Amino acid sequence: MEQEKQHSEALERAAHPVRHEDFDRFVATISALRAPDGCPWDREQTHQSIAHNMIEEVYEAVDAIESGDAAHLREELGDVLLQVVLQSQIASDQGEFDIDDVAADVNAKMVRRHPHVFGTSEATDAAEVLSLWDQVKLAEKKAADENAARAGSADAGDHGELEKPAGLLDGVPVSFPALMQAQKISRKAAAAGFEWDTLADVWDQVESEIDELNEAYGQAPKAANGKVEGDPEAMACVEEELGDVLFSMVNVARRMGVNAENALRASCRKFRGRWAAMEQMAFEQGVRLEDVSTKQQNELWKLAKEQERR
Repeated sequence: MEQEKQHSEALERAAHPVRHEDFDRFVATISALRAPDGCPWDREQTHQSIAHNMIEEVYEAVDAIESGDAAHLREELGDVLLQVVLQSQIASDQGEFDIDDVAADVNAKMVRRHPHVFGTSEATDAAEVLSLWDQVKLAEKKAADENAARAGSADAGDHGELEKPAGLLDGVPVSFPALMQAQKISRKAAAAGFEWDTLADVWDQVESEIDELNEAYGQAPKAANGKVEGDPEAMACVEEELGDVLFSMVNVARRMGVNAENALRASCRKFRGRWAAMEQMAFEQGVRLEDVSTKQQNELWKLAKEQERR
């Protein structure tokens, strides 16, 4: 009963949203900066000229999240919002769309992809929610393809050919970092039914890919230190097989419900923390970490791990 009440109250809030005057003022500020009598630098910017800022600000926001610093996160989210509003203002100035269109589109998307909240579907846990989300996305793609096909049929009368519908994976930007691409690609393929039956099957695939990697590496010419060299084709083959191993491990993570990006970032943070502890211990001993032997470094590594457990 209480859950139904909370659900009803949430729907009521969504139907009658409160005003966000500070946000409106911020949008007006950016509009003023882009006005003819505004800031020369802001007026000169294009979608392309500031695209890199979006990437930088998002990464800085992620760092703030992982640091647990709420004040820093607040600042960095503001910088991300700046990029969204500025890009939208550039689009508005060019007659493409404005920030209201952006908000309306994403709001409609969130309502559409949460039929268990705003519709009649049911989802009792996060896994079912993700399944519904993927189903809705597939339905959206199917509708988009059908619309494109109808438009293509109309054009075919003039041009004699149909336009090929967008592929399932076309929506995954090739500019994404490789790990992020792998997660998106594997999830989309699985949602379309291209999936292993069990996690054990995925592990079998990992083992198969490792065998192929070892075979490629074994056949490649190597330097004394074990690195592949002297044959670009052999290097490409080893890289390909290693990529298959990594991609398979992303599927393991997905089947376990683990975000591979988060897992790897956590491992990087852990390594950085241990390395910093090793440097501090070496400093206290009057030496530089890079100047001690591998054996001594390993001993310091063990001590750093022990410090984590205390």
